Amino acid sequence: MPALTSLPTAPLLAGGLVGGFALAQQTGVRPLGGAAMLGANLVAARQWYAVGGAPLAAGLTAAYWTAMGVSHPLAKKVGTWPSVLGVTAAASAAAWLLADRRR
Repeated sequence: MPALTSLPTAPLLAGGLVGGFALAQQTGVRPLGGAAMLGANLVAARQWYAVGGAPLAAGLTAAYWTAMGVSHPLAKKVGTWPSVLGVTAAASAAAWLLADRRR
């Protein structure tokens, strides 16, 4: 099994956003979904810090949580799952462009 620091962060974030949403939706416990998102963010932020220091880690963390926040109003326009998948694609692309491809 690869070390957590060798995992690419883009799919990790996708799992955190999509998995966190699905977990919250299935259980009805929103904090449980938030905990899944936080876990993915903590692992990813450690790798971002190793690649680009505090500015990269802070910027991508902000993008990750902003994506979650944007998904709520966006869901009213395009639907829940399209919104979640759209913001997940954007956040994951940012992680790949700014961190993963530099590793």
